[in-house]
Amino acid sequence: MLGPDGRACMTSAERDRVQGFGRLEYGLRQASDWYLWGPYLSERQWGTVREDYSDNGDAWSYLPHDHARSRAYRWGEDGLAGFCDIEQRLCLALALWNGHDPILKERAFGLTGAEANHGEDVKEYWWYLDAVPSHAWNRWRYHYPQGPFPYEELRRENGRRGKNDLEYELLDTSAFDDDRYWIVDVHYAKADPTDVLMSIQVTNAGRDAAVLHVLPTLWFRNTWAWDVDAPRPSIEATGPSSVGVRHPFLGELAVIGGAGAGGVRPTLLFCDNETNGQRLYGVASTTTYPKDGINDHVVSGAATVNPDRRGTKCAFWYRETVAAGATINIRLRLRPSGAHQQPTEALGSDFDRVIRSRQAEADEFYAELAPGGASAEEAMVMRQALAGMLWSKQFYNYNIARWLDGDPSQPRPPASRLTGRNNRWRNFNAFDIMSMPDTWEYPWFAAWDLAFHCVALAHVDPAFAKYQLTLLCREWFQHPNGALPAYEWDFGDVNPPVQAWAALEVFAIDGERDVDFLVRIFEKLLVNFTWWVNREDVSGSNLFEGGFLGLDNIGPIDRSHLPAGTSLKQSDATGWMAFYCLAMGAMAAALYRRGQRTAIDLILKFLEHFASIQEAIAGQQMWDEADGLFYDQLTLPDGSVVPVKVRSMVGIIPVLAALVVDEQTLAQALTLGKQFSQLLEQRGEKDLKRLEDLGLLRGEPGHQRLLLGVVGIDRLERLFSKLFDEREFLSPYGLRSVSAFHRDRPYALDIEGVQSTIDYEPAESTTPMFGGNSNWRGPIWFPLNYLVISSLERYHQFFGDGLTVEYPTGSGRRVSLQAIADDLRRRLISIFLVGPDGRRPCFGWVERLQQDPAWKDNLMFNEYFHGDNGAGLGAAHQTGWTGVVADAIRRQHKGIL
Repeated sequence: MLGPDGRACMTSAERDRVQGFGRLEYGLRQASDWYLWGPYLSERQWGTVREDYSDNGDAWSYLPHDHARSRAYRWGEDGLAGFCDIEQRLCLALALWNGHDPILKERAFGLTGAEANHGEDVKEYWWYLDAVPSHAWNRWRYHYPQGPFPYEELRRENGRRGKNDLEYELLDTSAFDDDRYWIVDVHYAKADPTDVLMSIQVTNAGRDAAVLHVLPTLWFRNTWAWDVDAPRPSIEATGPSSVGVRHPFLGELAVIGGAGAGGVRPTLLFCDNETNGQRLYGVASTTTYPKDGINDHVVSGAATVNPDRRGTKCAFWYRETVAAGATINIRLRLRPSGAHQQPTEALGSDFDRVIRSRQAEADEFYAELAPGGASAEEAMVMRQALAGMLWSKQFYNYNIARWLDGDPSQPRPPASRLTGRNNRWRNFNAFDIMSMPDTWEYPWFAAWDLAFHCVALAHVDPAFAKYQLTLLCREWFQHPNGALPAYEWDFGDVNPPVQAWAALEVFAIDGERDVDFLVRIFEKLLVNFTWWVNREDVSGSNLFEGGFLGLDNIGPIDRSHLPAGTSLKQSDATGWMAFYCLAMGAMAAALYRRGQRTAIDLILKFLEHFASIQEAIAGQQMWDEADGLFYDQLTLPDGSVVPVKVRSMVGIIPVLAALVVDEQTLAQALTLGKQFSQLLEQRGEKDLKRLEDLGLLRGEPGHQRLLLGVVGIDRLERLFSKLFDEREFLSPYGLRSVSAFHRDRPYALDIEGVQSTIDYEPAESTTPMFGGNSNWRGPIWFPLNYLVISSLERYHQFFGDGLTVEYPTGSGRRVSLQAIADDLRRRLISIFLVGPDGRRPCFGWVERLQQDPAWKDNLMFNEYFHGDNGAGLGAAHQTGWTGVVADAIRRQHKGIL
């Protein structure tokens, strides 16, 4: 339910903690103190573009998993269940060793794009089970095999398999046979903004007693190796199981560790977060105790830890024998030095009190957030989805100019870098907390993903959601020419322009009160809108290009790299721009209604531009009357035009561009707007009576409203008949990205003797395009489903129950567009719910996930879902835009108006 002030409900304790967080719009340093520590540590820093200093841009090979334990990172850090301060100066995470593996488990393992049959893929099982916005309470779970982790088996078998084979997963190996694994739960709780408690619960799921080495680890991000003037911090032992931390910015801190299950204190191990030059390059290291010193000492007994018990990396080494089915607890506490409590109390009764209190507050927080009428299952899905969103807030540090030119104390990067990836983005300089799509596969922001993240986050932390949208438009992110950075593999690529829509959604969820936010984002997006008009409509025809536009593998050809001499007019790019145009117009109208009187000119400007785009689409004849869909048009070198007749979401996106205009705005537009007036006149709509007869104008005089849309009313039902056909787009779990029509009828495109094909692929992609790890050729994707549902509700806002559509197509049953929107939303939500057959669709055919009590309620919010059975596919932890399922649950039960 919404609170009495229109905002999402929040407990008083949590509201006090996040109070003032809106000031984040002016920088992280002004955030509430409760945000100082959080889960800002990614699951993977190795293999990222920002750590790549190769001469060929092969980021995965330059810094592989095998180097990660030995090489100091330049731009960030990674770890399991990691917490760090807001500038990632000091990190706290978990390392484990089962006594058999060749290395400590310090970070999640996965395969690179070249190693796996469907592109890069993590091969671990962990879950984000709980979190609140202030990170006063966070809960994380991991399942770790007791026997040798099958690193080489996973590489070998996935490398052997082809594109038509399923991926070989960790559960396909014998690693979890006979339940020989550890259940590791990590809880973080804060007693106050600078007092962080870490509770590690380890359960032996096996049938025999076993030994586990548990190493909660503390370390500094290495800043001194790249900047000779940077002060060097230190960690030193201050007692048998306590350390002192000294940092020029964080001050003096203390970390104390409790005794293990048998009352034995941990052993403190120290090394330095510096590269092991001897292991990697055959040259002397700058320290005797490099980054992998603790690993080598624990695994092989090497003398690679500092006997003086000091360094820049420290582990509390617990060696625990755990009986079958038993659980042990390990406790640590990080707090300012000089805290008045003695360790016995700090790790005893007071520790228990804080844990109980924070967990109870989290329960209260989500109980108030769950809408009335939602089932316990739905409430759990919502809570875990939002927990994943909050755990995916990551520290993101990337200075392009410094990355291109190199650090003064380091060798210069290869000359190829200056003409390679992102070389035109020297203005980009990120040092912030950002919402990531996925903490392992996509540990970097993506522009259009971020918009959907913000819609979900607005329900629990609207100020942070607003901050994310604003941040993307700040001068150190947005290019001087107005472009928004897409993602770090290529900032210059083009993502769908959904930021204006997202800003309006966040504004509404937050109670439509933060006009300053709306003004600020509107002004920035004006610059971006102009960039789109000037750069992505080169011919000035109001028909837009844009390349792949986030929809990897959606067509038979790579739309970002067309054959020489060809060009592509994209129905989705043009539809996206019409959508962008109307969202900007709606934002201007919202500002006008709230006293921004000059916004009327901009309302008219966007109505004018929309009219131009609509006219261009009609003139280009992208609509196919026989098929009832829009198609891209490919212009060949000889000037001939070929429609790309793929039945995909590309042809649906124009339906998203719909807006209801009030009578006052309409009257001014008819009086002053040239292009807009001409558009109506060309249809014979010279007066309001004619608009009424056509069904475009409704309501009593003084309260009339006009429907604007790219798709005419006469074509809506044709398009809907395809969209809602279970033989085409409509699946039991939402809308497919490519019609199942192509299952038996692949589409082939012949360009000068070179043939490209596309068919319906409900699961993983069988093409290597875009690395083969992202597939829009049939699966269900949450972002476009979400936008289609939103557009149906806008159409219903205008038509009401007076317009009904056959749903599903061929059923003979006609229902309102709102009823269809509700049913589509229900289908999406059902992906995560236990169905009548006792199974969750998202877990597909994996029996352990479906049946095992230790697994079946731990959810992953995948990148996309099987087009026929709803099984989760792609990036396993992409809570990012799939996290909007939390928003869907609240809307489905009218938890938000």
